Amino acid sequence: MADVELFTALSGDQGIHHLTPDEQGRVVIQGLLTATLPTKIGGDNNVLARTMNFEFLRPVFTGDSIICEMTIEKYEMAEKNRMAISTSFRCKNQHGKDVLVGTFSGFIL
Repeated sequence: MADVELFTALSGDQGIHHLTPDEQGRVVIQGLLTATLPTKIGGDNNVLARTMNFEFLRPVFTGDSIICEMTIEKYEMAEKNRMAISTSFRCKNQHGKDVLVGTFSGFIL
């Protein structure tokens, strides 16, 4: 919950669904907070992203466990002797349901 509160303050995304717990005591996590999972994988691999596409399929709640799987679709030498990379990713919740899918591409620094 602390991550959601910090992200709420940082992003200014104060939708009521991010602030008011449901009957199970959960709030909906901001989509862009969930999207930090694939961007972290890119960051861990020194990818300078040029494009990112996200499709948010279902809500993620506090207490959910999310796994992000990434596939490298293209990895090749590009302009200025930099490696270009294109990926797709899929984030699933603890029930195996897709919550977020998308792509990103860029260059490896």
